[in-house]
Amino acid sequence: MTFIEFKKLLLDAEISLPKFSKLIKVSEKNIQSYKKKGEVPNTIATIAMCFSQMHQNALDYRTAIESLELKAKTKKGVGFAKKEKSNT
Repeated sequence: MTFIEFKKLLLDAEISLPKFSKLIKVSEKNIQSYKKKGEVPNTIATIAMCFSQMHQNALDYRTAIESLELKAKTKKGVGFAKKEKSNT
């Protein structure tokens, strides 16, 4: 799915990109990066399509997603750990 098609689905679902990213616990910066690539990953496209279809059928997707109590992922691995200062 192209980024433009993705944005149209968000409009159909009556949700802004910042609110979408907050709802699914993915950074807005991460989703904006797909604009440069020209297309969004299948999972993000699927979520947007579901939100659009649910909204068109008068289903409250926001409450359903919030009930999942999703957690934002944190970066882990080399270079992301807090470095302790050495006193040498």
